[in-house]
Amino acid sequence: MPLFFASNALYPISIMPDWLRVVASVNPLSYMVDFLRGALVTGQLTSWQVDVGVLLVACILATAVGTYLYPRIVA
Repeated sequence: MPLFFASNALYPISIMPDWLRVVASVNPLSYMVDFLRGALVTGQLTSWQVDVGVLLVACILATAVGTYLYPRIVA
């Protein structure tokens, strides 16, 4: 839930306070919302490469951290 509220899903980034803009800019959910909004609502995919790139990096990092921590959690 904190990731959802700290993304641009509810409010545009332009009206967010400065500290929340920083959080939203590193939040992968913001990039997912931007990609889906462009693909499904407006039809304009101007920055889809950045959106997909950030999402791929976030998935790779989450998988790497999960793979590293899995044996330690089970044992």
